[in-house]
Amino acid sequence: MEDEKFIKDTKVLENRELNIWEALFPVFALVGMLAYNVFVYGDDSLGGSNQFILLLGAAVAAIVGMFNKVSFDTMIEEVANNIKSTTGAILILLMVGSLAGTWLISGIIPTMIYYGLQILNPTIFLAATVVICSVISVATGSSWTTSATVGIALIGIAEALGISVGMTAGAILSGAYFGDKMSPLSDTTNLAPAMAGTDLFTHIRYMTLTTVPTIVVTLIVFTILGFSVEPSGTADTSAILASIDSAFNISPWLFAVPVLVIVLIVMKTSPLIALLLGTLLGAAAAVIFQPEVVTAVSGYETLSFEAAYVGLMNAITIDTEIITDNAQLNDLFSSGGMYGMLGTIWLIICAMVFGGIMDAIGALATISKALLNLFHTTFGLFASTVFSCITLNATASDQYLAIVVPGKMFAKAYRDKGLAPENLSRSLEDSGTVTSVLIPWNTCGAYHSGVLGVPVASYFVYAIFNYLSPFMTLFYAAFNIKIRELAGNAAAQ
Repeated sequence: MEDEKFIKDTKVLENRELNIWEALFPVFALVGMLAYNVFVYGDDSLGGSNQFILLLGAAVAAIVGMFNKVSFDTMIEEVANNIKSTTGAILILLMVGSLAGTWLISGIIPTMIYYGLQILNPTIFLAATVVICSVISVATGSSWTTSATVGIALIGIAEALGISVGMTAGAILSGAYFGDKMSPLSDTTNLAPAMAGTDLFTHIRYMTLTTVPTIVVTLIVFTILGFSVEPSGTADTSAILASIDSAFNISPWLFAVPVLVIVLIVMKTSPLIALLLGTLLGAAAAVIFQPEVVTAVSGYETLSFEAAYVGLMNAITIDTEIITDNAQLNDLFSSGGMYGMLGTIWLIICAMVFGGIMDAIGALATISKALLNLFHTTFGLFASTVFSCITLNATASDQYLAIVVPGKMFAKAYRDKGLAPENLSRSLEDSGTVTSVLIPWNTCGAYHSGVLGVPVASYFVYAIFNYLSPFMTLFYAAFNIKIRELAGNAAAQ
């Protein structure tokens, strides 16, 4: 049903007068402008200038279309259809922002972090680091926040224990990007299915097929590496735990809310309904477990109905920060609410403008036909997706753009091969999201190496999860393992 609806809503128009070089020209122009913008202007991809570059790329495509007898009205109509197709994704992003806000002030996210930190064991420090960063990144949906908070603390612990900071940084980023891929709170986890044409939770469930084996292999390697080092001293997280405990009322009962949301997801409840209920339950938990936090967020001196309403609405809609006596935790305990999701929504809309015009002028159909002629096998199509994502990470220098551009360009090629859109969304995450941190001049590589104080060259070989993920998705494609076909085709096993 989902596949059929997507095919119906997203027609890719053909234009026999358009040759392959004309179809590719807007893509080359876009990649060139994006690369120049990142290197010269230094945009962070959600700040706005890259969104404008996408509009400039759309203008280039429109000029190509006009020279090939495509009317402006046709292009605008296709842009409107493209933006309409992302309505569900945009609403989910807004609900994710609201859920993150209530889960923060309710103490749900701090509780997950609190118990996650306690699994740290000096004898298996590296493997424990992967687990801790996985838990925190799943809870927050942000590899950047994980690296800048607990990641810094873990680097400090590693230095005290005499463990390689390169190994530790690799373990931190492996766990952080596992969470970045699998958390419904993550921008990239929402962006990939929006580009491919599937829904959030179908994408996450399908992604577990490659992601879980990859993280298991990663944990095994870090466990073996852990036994090769001889840590001395103790890994003391008592200060961080005390700061969390002083700022929130930590209770295992708070796990009931995320567990219920997970149950709803497993029962295939609509994502919007599951996220809305999660937001409302988080709001109720905030009033019950964290009245002081709600009061502080509201700006009132005492808790009242009005103060609770203002505090919860602030958490749901705008930037919220919980101040503790630990500077590292202050960055972790912050949420942008629905407002924080507007940058990603902005990027999606601008990407849909570019994609819509590329649709209207027949460029996507031309490129898709060329790809299908070039890659006669399913493996070839997956390999070209992985190659495109990694190339864009190196040229456009940003993981968002490494998802947006290939996602839009390859969607029709996958459908023409009879492949369900979640194959594409998974490939985008397995290659676009995780490899960004392996490139020094990419925004992610530059950020993480700067925050952790560890050069990319030092952690590259230890970022096992990040470079193993593309190989895992290619392995599945090469041996036709769990490659899902569109409804109506023979199921791939």
